[in-house]
Amino acid sequence: MLLAIDMGNTQTALGLFDADELVRSWRMPTDRTFTADEIHVRLLGYLRMYGLTLECVDEIAFAGVVPQLTREWRAFAQRIAARSIAVGADTAAVTCIHAPHPEEVGADRIANAVAAEKLYGAPSIVVDFGTATNIDVVDSDGYYIGGAIAPGLRISMDALVARAARIASIPLETPPHAIGRTTEEAVQSGAVLGTAAMVEGLVGRIRAELAAPEARVIATGGLANIVADSTNVFDVVDGQLTLKGICEIARRMRDRVPHTA
Repeated sequence: MLLAIDMGNTQTALGLFDADELVRSWRMPTDRTFTADEIHVRLLGYLRMYGLTLECVDEIAFAGVVPQLTREWRAFAQRIAARSIAVGADTAAVTCIHAPHPEEVGADRIANAVAAEKLYGAPSIVVDFGTATNIDVVDSDGYYIGGAIAPGLRISMDALVARAARIASIPLETPPHAIGRTTEEAVQSGAVLGTAAMVEGLVGRIRAELAAPEARVIATGGLANIVADSTNVFDVVDGQLTLKGICEIARRMRDRVPHTA
């Protein structure tokens, strides 16, 4: 089976695929101090919860923004004799990118674009709610062409709490009204509904630039459901979109380069 890994700045998502089927998925903090030994122990524990072993993993595919962790995951893959693939320059031949500097495009954004085009068609717009709020755009020909990056919802909240002495930590939830009747509701309105309004505005502008008013909009990422409850701009909420894109890129690489033991 294939182990797909989406290494974000804050969290790492892992998905175990049997062909195109996502069998299991997990999340863990992104810890830049992890070694191959610690990855080994952590993954072994996840698999054992479901009666699985490391022997079932024969391929590992990464999409990450933390180079030192990618090196440790590669070392782990070598240890268990699994083939390893890193989304990016090594997979450029099987992905479609029209950008001035393709090497600067984040691996997670490439995976999102690939999954969106394959699963939901083109043109499409992906909004990924993670450490940053990334908007990734796929044109009518199926090419990733760019997008937008904004501070993530949790980062914005953490900054507000840290700098506003009278505002304590507040749960990220959809408030009942846009007009907050309490301080907690007011902050939730600004954070959650404000993020939803930003996405609505950017999606509208992107659709206009694409001349594609019906372009599908897909939400993904750890905070997608919170924002999706506050807007009807999304056609689909797919929390595993990035992992599915990593899996599809790995499949294309296998088809292009036969695996040898």
